[in-house]
Amino acid sequence: MAYYTIPEFEGKVCGQRLIWETAGELVYLEPYGKNAIRFRSSKSLHIDEELNWTLLPAQKVSEVQIHMDKERGQIVNGKITAEITGDGTVTYYRTNTREILLEESWIDGRVHTAPLRRAREYRVTSGNQFRMSLYFREQADEHFYGMGQDANDCFDLKGSTVELLQKNGKCTIPYVYSSRGYGFLWNNPAIGRAEFVKNHTLWHAQCARQMDYIVITGDSPDEINSHFTEITGRAPMLPAWAAGFWQCKLRYETQEELLAVAREYKRRGLPISVIVIDYFHWTMQGEWKFDPEKWPDPKAMVEELDRMGIRLMVSIWPTIDPRSENYAYMMRHNYLLRAEKGVDVVFMFFGPQTYVDTTHPDGQRYFWSRAKNNYYDYGIKTFWLDEAEPEMRPYDYDNVRMYLGNAEEAGNLYCVGYAKAFYDGLREQGEEVCNLVRCAWLGSQRYGVVLWSGDIASTFDSLRKQLKAGLNVSLCGIPWWTTDIGGFINGDPEDEEFRELIVRWFAFGVFCPIFRLHGFRLPYPVRDILNPDGYCGSGGPNEVWSFGERAYEILTGLLHLRERLIPYLMEQMKTASDTGRPVMRPLFYDFPGDQNAYGVEDEYMFGPDLLVAPVIEQGVQSRTVYLPAGSRWTDACTGDTREGGCRIEVPAPLEKIPVFYRDGKDLGLFR
Repeated sequence: MAYYTIPEFEGKVCGQRLIWETAGELVYLEPYGKNAIRFRSSKSLHIDEELNWTLLPAQKVSEVQIHMDKERGQIVNGKITAEITGDGTVTYYRTNTREILLEESWIDGRVHTAPLRRAREYRVTSGNQFRMSLYFREQADEHFYGMGQDANDCFDLKGSTVELLQKNGKCTIPYVYSSRGYGFLWNNPAIGRAEFVKNHTLWHAQCARQMDYIVITGDSPDEINSHFTEITGRAPMLPAWAAGFWQCKLRYETQEELLAVAREYKRRGLPISVIVIDYFHWTMQGEWKFDPEKWPDPKAMVEELDRMGIRLMVSIWPTIDPRSENYAYMMRHNYLLRAEKGVDVVFMFFGPQTYVDTTHPDGQRYFWSRAKNNYYDYGIKTFWLDEAEPEMRPYDYDNVRMYLGNAEEAGNLYCVGYAKAFYDGLREQGEEVCNLVRCAWLGSQRYGVVLWSGDIASTFDSLRKQLKAGLNVSLCGIPWWTTDIGGFINGDPEDEEFRELIVRWFAFGVFCPIFRLHGFRLPYPVRDILNPDGYCGSGGPNEVWSFGERAYEILTGLLHLRERLIPYLMEQMKTASDTGRPVMRPLFYDFPGDQNAYGVEDEYMFGPDLLVAPVIEQGVQSRTVYLPAGSRWTDACTGDTREGGCRIEVPAPLEKIPVFYRDGKDLGLFR
């Protein structure tokens, strides 16, 4: 049997950085803003100081302490302390109590035998690139939240595995908040996975040059979130027009059809802020311009909508057909994704398509220039940036070459470059930015994105999952979030069960940061694969008057409810922009001392003064609501007031969504 003795600690200090280098590994531990420590390591014995991905420079901190003796090195940054021993084991503590926040898992290493598993494992792929795995000890009482959005029906991620990649309906943002009082940011855009399972917590990258993460602590979720958004960025202020109702469907086929819908909203006196032109309004993928036969006068269309007070949003895809007018130029200048081997096909939709390389700075500018000439110059100033993953067939990341490198190493950054291209272009024109996207990563919020949850099913099961997804997104720096109200796929406006669903989902949508109706409704058109209009023709109706008289009455009331909510919402959006505090957030965010709040996954706070408890089950007329301890709660509909710390049964007929005011605040929403 081989025996193992922990060697003496041999480290050095360089400024505010603690350095450990032995056993073929180089480790940096240093402050990264207030109450945060950044860890970087490499088996190549070189740390690339410029490899920060989307991180912003950290606020300088002055009172950092570093101590070393024969057994360990220790770095103290305010409320967090990191310790590294002679064998390289790293542990993070709360400074004032010495409570362990996070501890690496070295199997058998701590009982002086050869470790069966190192906490940091590197498997070389080629040159200085590695498959990397990082293990932490499991804590039985620990719960995890965040990581973007996924239709996995998990709010608490304990016991889950999360793939670190982007797909339609899945958006990965590698940041997690722990109930033990820390935030963990995995600063690596590689394809990989995270495991929050019973025997360990694992972070894995399939291809990376160095390991890079940040641990943040504080006295509350809000304090930790503030530090997290300082280093990843905060959203600009939401434009006032974006707070209202967005009308959308798959798809309005012609200019006249879209204008007729807008006119009908105005004729009925219904609030509407945005109307959307969905995909295949264009001549060909990669030409990013209107089909003149169906959309003969875009400028006149925009001008009429402007007179009605309606903003026009237009769908953009980054796909490009080899037959399109821009393909040859973009191929010559390396503005397109390329295959490492074989043909450059990554998507099949009416033929073989490839994608704009949105990580290429010049490619970004050229992409925007086409959109500017063909949309912005007509007065269109907001865009739906769809297909932002990008969606591939198949998902062979290792066969995709980007400007930043192989997609296995940097593929999660595609969506960031896409958003940045349009943000930079619009800001250069002096415009506010609010663009709809299907996926995001660390820092995407800086580029004025509204994240939505993708092409989801029109079911109550899906509605329940969206609520959990939205709460996890709220902890990842993205304050602007929405869903397809009613779900995207299926949904028959003549079906009574779907009418119930659309009403319940619409009520939930009122209390989402962005309020957007969208879907591909029945009846579907006859599909003719040789005729794009046969395949992509408009589905069934999806306007608020499309679902029967009773639903129309309720939905109309909800539209006006949203209008009354807007002043409060804009106050919260200003706070989100200034501080990073999300508008929609889990109960434990505002009530971290109430242990019961951590398990509530079907309610949320909407700003500091509103508790929202949407109905997410079919056929129910009441629901149980938990009222957090430490506040008094008033039913916004009835005026009944109760002390918190209890569960109550609340009537919830179809026309009511349970909403409670906190501590006497009355916003007059249900007058």
